[in-house]
Amino acid sequence: MPGLRHGPVVPQVERLLRDLVRAGRWHVGDRLPNEVDLAKELGVGRSTVREAVRLLARDGVLDVRHGSGTFVADAAAARADFATMLRRARLREVYEVRRALEVEAARLAARRVRPEDIHVLRETLSRRQALAAGDPTTFVDADLRFHRAIVELAGNPVLADLFTSVLPVIREALVELERHETQRPDTSDAHENLLTALERGDVEGAIAATIENLQGVMDLVEAEEGER
Repeated sequence: MPGLRHGPVVPQVERLLRDLVRAGRWHVGDRLPNEVDLAKELGVGRSTVREAVRLLARDGVLDVRHGSGTFVADAAAARADFATMLRRARLREVYEVRRALEVEAARLAARRVRPEDIHVLRETLSRRQALAAGDPTTFVDADLRFHRAIVELAGNPVLADLFTSVLPVIREALVELERHETQRPDTSDAHENLLTALERGDVEGAIAATIENLQGVMDLVEAEEGER
């Protein structure tokens, strides 16, 4: 069994199971080993296996039958789609996609934002800043809520859908970063700068603040990947 890389574990386990189905280890109608056995074989926790199976069931690869087990539903569905590709990508690659999406969102939002939108954004950011020293998951959710609000203010449904596709991978990585990385950058000022630029309708300022916000984490991720 291939070893797991450093980084979010669930996407890696999902990828391994998907690859095993595609390679023919289990065929349509076959039942997979139970959760305990799979976790032992892969060297991960049961909750990780459970979440990876849930992702594969959502994509139609597996069929979870409560009381009976987990079965291969459609081996052809194991081929990669956009969401799958994101889960399999290196975190650096996903962050590059995130930066591209959020830079464009900031550019559009700075042109389209209304005064009432700024009020909502300020409340959202205040909650994000207040939770910075608290529970990692709660803080990350508050942080992403702020960024999602800006993407929605861009007024482009396709851009919003792409950002939604990236969010699960980003969320898991950020929660892990908050829990374990002592050198994580403090981006509070960059968030404030972004809001100020939006309030002024400053397109270039919004873009610069977005890059500043994301670059610290990208540098950290690139440094960690370079060490492996």
